[in-house]
Amino acid sequence: MNADQAKIRQLVENWALWRDAGDWERFATVWHPDGWMSATWLQAPAAEFIAASKQGFDNGVSILHFLGGHTSDVVGERAVAQTKMTISQRADVDGVPVDVVCTGRFYDFLSRDDGEWTIVRRQPIYEKDRLDVVDPAASLKLDPELLARFPAGYRHLGYVQTKAGFTVKPGLPGLVGEAVERLYTEGAAWLAGSERPGDPG
Repeated sequence: MNADQAKIRQLVENWALWRDAGDWERFATVWHPDGWMSATWLQAPAAEFIAASKQGFDNGVSILHFLGGHTSDVVGERAVAQTKMTISQRADVDGVPVDVVCTGRFYDFLSRDDGEWTIVRRQPIYEKDRLDVVDPAASLKLDPELLARFPAGYRHLGYVQTKAGFTVKPGLPGLVGEAVERLYTEGAAWLAGSERPGDPG
């Protein structure tokens, strides 16, 4: 791992730690001024994502992140990084407390400006998820029609977030398929000098 790759890894770790701790001032520093976040529940400029995350945090929304393996490709002043992660959310579904865990990768488009790396675009890749009731004695019956709205990679996460009042975007990248192949193509184009980091949508 060279110096740039180490800085990028630190940036990715700072994103998770500062966001989950509610350290919004430092969280803002990981983003490029034109940064964009695509989550299941919000696709927006970084400033809007930060504001919405803070509002949710203050209102007791519990969405946490855990990071695993990491790799990055650096070409000049640009980079693409992938980091294994889990998204964990606790919420009530029809009055029953549940934990939903989604496993995937953060796929980040980065740039170095004035010697500092920042995230220009973050697109999670949703690989698989599961839902568990917090109380093993509790029972919960899911609505199969609502569950079927979302791809397998974030089916239960989308279900829980919809029940919590969020509007969840369909068709986000999974382990395989057209959406993730398009993301890889956009990443390669970014490293090759494309004007924009793909189409965050």
